[in-house]
Amino acid sequence: MSSITKLTTVFESLASMRLAQTKDQVLHSQAFFDELWGMYSQMRVDSLFRFGRQDGVAKIDKELYIAITAEGGFSGDIDQKLISWMIKQHDPAKQDIVIIGHHGAVQLAQAGIKYKKYFKLPQHDQNINVVPLVEQISQYKSTTVFYQTYVSLMVQDIKKIALQTAVQEAGERATGKDTDVISEQSYIFEPDSYAVIAHLERSMLNIALGQTILESKLAQYASRFRSMSASKERATDAQKDLSLAFYRAKRSAADERLKEIIGSIRKAAA
Repeated sequence: MSSITKLTTVFESLASMRLAQTKDQVLHSQAFFDELWGMYSQMRVDSLFRFGRQDGVAKIDKELYIAITAEGGFSGDIDQKLISWMIKQHDPAKQDIVIIGHHGAVQLAQAGIKYKKYFKLPQHDQNINVVPLVEQISQYKSTTVFYQTYVSLMVQDIKKIALQTAVQEAGERATGKDTDVISEQSYIFEPDSYAVIAHLERSMLNIALGQTILESKLAQYASRFRSMSASKERATDAQKDLSLAFYRAKRSAADERLKEIIGSIRKAAA
């Protein structure tokens, strides 16, 4: 029990450290998104966000569900809540599923739900490559992301967002002071302005997805911290109970031995 207490303390410390690192990464990512949105808002000729598709047409007339879960089983019960919530809203005829994280893929398989693609949850919190995910998104008319969100160190929740709406809302919050219009009259675009706009949309989509994955990992680290804290408390209580039982048994054995000695002395004296 002493070893278990020490191990849970180590895991708790690791989760706390990863929490701080991930928070910093989210802030840096948001700053870069703000810069890109500033250029994008100056170039757009309409309010539509086309997910980087130059033709603006999706190949698959269905909605894409993306679920972000943990890679392992140390995330508490939040993954199970997320998958159960998504399954209640899932209609195979209307939605396809892309799952991120092995833990979620296992739960979908156990529930008998088929998914189109599976991606491992990135191990590192920097330079997250979401290009394969963006390629999947660009084929669908709309995308909804199910993920875990960080409320506080002891509270985590599950959430879903429509990806196009989320990107646009993030852009509206990031609107800066630049009001100049970037057009072909004053700039040269290669190969053309629509290709540049599509590239900016894909870049911002990459950042938005990366931020969502980071926020989900932030919630997972917090959930892991909470689970390890609870496990450490239970292990500490069990260790105290075992120590108390051990000393009681030891005292009882000593008392029995003392009684035997006293009994032997009385017999000898008689």
